[in-house]
Amino acid sequence: MSEVHLITSQLVDRLIENIETADTIYILTSFVMKSGVDLLEKPLLNAAERNADIKICTGDYLYITQPEAIHKLAAIHPSIEVRMWKSKGISFHPKAYLFEDERNGTSIIGSSNLSRSALTKGYEWNVEVNEESDGDLFITAAKTFLEVFQHEQTIALNEVTAKLYKSEYEMFHAKTPQLVKKWTTLEEQDLMLPVQEDKIDIVKDPPAIYETIQPRFAQIEALEELNTAYKSEYDSAMVVMATGLGKTYLAGFFAEKFPRILFIAHLEEILYQAKASFEKIMQNRSLGIYNGKMEDSKASIVFASIQTLSRKKHLEVFDANDFDLIIVDEFHHAAAASYRKVINYFEPAFLLGITATPDRNDNRDVYDICKGNVAYKIDFLEAIEKDWLSAFKYVGVYDDTDYSRISWLGTRYDEEELLVAQLRQGMSDKIIEAWEKHKQSRTIVFCSSIRQADFLSQSFTGRGYRTVSLHSQNKGLNRNLVIEQLDRGELDAIFTVNLFNEGVDIPSVDTLLFVRPTESLTVFTQQIGRGLRLHPDKEKCVIIDLIGNYRNADLKLNMLRVPEVLDKKKSGVLPTLPENCVLDLEMKVINLLNEMMRKKQPRKEILLANYNRVKEEIGKRPSYLDLHLKGAEPASAYKSEFKSYPAFLNWADELQENEITVFEAYKDWYTEVEKTAMTKSYKMIVLLYMLNKGPEIWLKPVTPEEVAPFFFKYLTEKEYRRNIDFSGKAAKEMWNGDLKKVSKLIRDMPMTKWSGSSNGLVIFNEGEFSFNLSVNEKDAVQLYRWTKEICEYRLHHYFERKENQIVKKG
Repeated sequence: MSEVHLITSQLVDRLIENIETADTIYILTSFVMKSGVDLLEKPLLNAAERNADIKICTGDYLYITQPEAIHKLAAIHPSIEVRMWKSKGISFHPKAYLFEDERNGTSIIGSSNLSRSALTKGYEWNVEVNEESDGDLFITAAKTFLEVFQHEQTIALNEVTAKLYKSEYEMFHAKTPQLVKKWTTLEEQDLMLPVQEDKIDIVKDPPAIYETIQPRFAQIEALEELNTAYKSEYDSAMVVMATGLGKTYLAGFFAEKFPRILFIAHLEEILYQAKASFEKIMQNRSLGIYNGKMEDSKASIVFASIQTLSRKKHLEVFDANDFDLIIVDEFHHAAAASYRKVINYFEPAFLLGITATPDRNDNRDVYDICKGNVAYKIDFLEAIEKDWLSAFKYVGVYDDTDYSRISWLGTRYDEEELLVAQLRQGMSDKIIEAWEKHKQSRTIVFCSSIRQADFLSQSFTGRGYRTVSLHSQNKGLNRNLVIEQLDRGELDAIFTVNLFNEGVDIPSVDTLLFVRPTESLTVFTQQIGRGLRLHPDKEKCVIIDLIGNYRNADLKLNMLRVPEVLDKKKSGVLPTLPENCVLDLEMKVINLLNEMMRKKQPRKEILLANYNRVKEEIGKRPSYLDLHLKGAEPASAYKSEFKSYPAFLNWADELQENEITVFEAYKDWYTEVEKTAMTKSYKMIVLLYMLNKGPEIWLKPVTPEEVAPFFFKYLTEKEYRRNIDFSGKAAKEMWNGDLKKVSKLIRDMPMTKWSGSSNGLVIFNEGEFSFNLSVNEKDAVQLYRWTKEICEYRLHHYFERKENQIVKKG
């Protein structure tokens, strides 16, 4: 039974009452004022201290939100997550306060933003609905809130991003003193702006019929490697398999040996697809969905939505050791806070992450979550070489749009400016001409926006072709029916926007048409995978790509093994592509790409932009390892360009005056730690031992015998370290913990070799190992910090690189 109340004043009283008892608190308002934060600061602090799950999201629309308000909000308690929706001029008006305790869910939705007047004496209308926490409204509201909160258009609010917002706020208000007038104007314009697609829609696979389900292709190899990892007592692993190779079935085959299984995904459609796949493999097991509306927590195999499971109330339905195996689908999302929360809560016998795109294009690292164990890895080009995916013909068509005149908004082009360039009759004519020249029978067209998809679909239809524009705003279409029509040949093309990125495959599709600039290489890879499924009627997939002077145009061709300098005389098959694959670039495209390579943004500026993105994300100056884990550019590039990470910080004006002094005095030392060769990890392990003694005494000499116990433990406590650097003949003789042999190894290798190659900075004399540094007392702590940063980064990067090499050889 639900209770409904209309609240027209003093909303703050109801908010505080709910905050005092709720386990989950979600607040979503279009703007926040300091006066509103003042009212809720103490209750929110008390709730955070009793471990309530608190998430708050506001927006930057028209820069109403006050900088001091978000600064104060983010400072209430470290556990409170605060994010801001970057509206980019599109209206953002939600006002919702959601609370959940053990039994009840309360949704307060209406007109009140987070300001004193709105929460007290202002004339507002808010509807409060109290129901059981599994009530339809609360489940829908909580799910929708999390979709907004975790959307790529939001940013975490921290010291760095709050400071950036403040500068944008001040600039906007300096230019816009008549705020009310501006607001009215933008509201009217909003009616004419393109619909913002907040939600990436996924449709289900067409049903496939299998007689006997057995591992095939890459699944056989991957399953063997997973079983080996499990028998070797690894407790986690990641499998990287190109789209179309059957990652979900692989997970199902591996899962058969485990009594209780949890499968986690971020899209409900994937949960149902995975459940259907597992049912074909394990027909005698109970399988259940856990997504808020369905809460089958007792099933042998539970398929859970991360949005639901990450909520405290639902997570604690399960005991930490309830599951023997946890499978995380689309594992490249797993570094997000919601996934970390769930993964850290459970204690399974084995954690398996499956993904097609583990790279750091989304500025996240998942390598450490699986403890360095990449059991199996194969990308789509390797799969094509093995005839496990369809070959392709890649056709590069010249796009004469000048993208340098379109505003770049950090992660994408300004949509309205982009539409002006795209919605031209001449442009659609050229697209149709290219498609008619190269197409086969069934096409998916990837567009930038809903308006572009509708415009091009109408243009194609006007030429007599059978097309549909399929997107989240097109509610009147049965999506599965449209897919079936394409599969049967009753449609020529489907125009879509981010609809077929994850979770959908139509094997009969034989033509892909890209009419959008590539903004994410991860998304581009996912979309290419839509056409590479094997099908009896398909010899190869034709990929028609409009290539202009937009960002990443050259990078995505590198992904296809295209050399950086193209031969202007050839545009046919290149020997680096898999057999039967063809690269066909128009001459204007070749000229454009060569010109882009010559004019490429200077490397130092690219690295600075990458550094600033990471700094904004984590809210502080990133450590060297932070930069490696969260940056889109390799951290090793900073060493190549600047000799050391501190040298980059100095160049980028990121150092305080006292830090500049420490950098200048010891810059040769930082370079030495950065550049010393690492055929093994041994040098950095010795250095790490010394650093672990603390900033006061880390420079004191050490002996091989002193270091040996730490050295042995470090290399043998983790399976992957032992396999990489402690598995040779000599090492095997030391497995019984013979520290005399370990001491001899340390003496003969890292200590002797490093001292002989360091230009006098490293000394090994009469059995004592030390560094030739004369350190001013006031410099000691900063010198220690930077040395430790470099050491920790180099060890992490070393084992990550070695593990990837092993996987590729395997």
